[in-house]
Amino acid sequence: MNSTLPAAHDPYLIELAAELLRRPSALADLQAEEARTVVSYMRLWQCDEGAVLLREGEQADTGHMLLVIDGEVSVENTVVSRTDPLIVTVLGPGSLIGEMGLLDGAPRAASCIAMTPVQAASLSRGALRRLMIDEPAVAAKLLANISQGMAQRLREAGRQQRVYSQLVRAMQEEINELNHQLQQVMGGALNRAARQSDQD
Repeated sequence: MNSTLPAAHDPYLIELAAELLRRPSALADLQAEEARTVVSYMRLWQCDEGAVLLREGEQADTGHMLLVIDGEVSVENTVVSRTDPLIVTVLGPGSLIGEMGLLDGAPRAASCIAMTPVQAASLSRGALRRLMIDEPAVAAKLLANISQGMAQRLREAGRQQRVYSQLVRAMQEEINELNHQLQQVMGGALNRAARQSDQD
């Protein structure tokens, strides 16, 4: 992935990125001028199909988030016992990627791969610090929006985990019942065989 000019050098892309930044998939609570301010601190990125935007487990390059401006990105996780990663979702224009790394610098939780040529805007941790100094109210709103989006995703993940847990429990009960029925059938067959042996 190669960096190009700061977003401020392209008025059209500033407007496009600001509009995308205000979508529900990104930071819907930002006002238009606030979004333009955030975008002015971002840098534009271009990458080819197949490029790795973020790599799961990466620790050295975690200090930025991306706003997808154009193209599609697959979010993938490595799963034990699978040779290929599991595609969790596909993201398009207006999607944010890597917000958690921007905030805490922890290793990336997933890999993000360009499924098509992708254009994105990157906000680094350094640029976020400058925004906090220059425009503290905008930075605070940006961080509040990011935190709210992450909280919603955590709640949804918790809901899905509860559903999966219920499914696993129901499947285990069915397996236990089948095992019980199988034992009864086998026990009956053994009893019949024993009675037949006695008669002989």
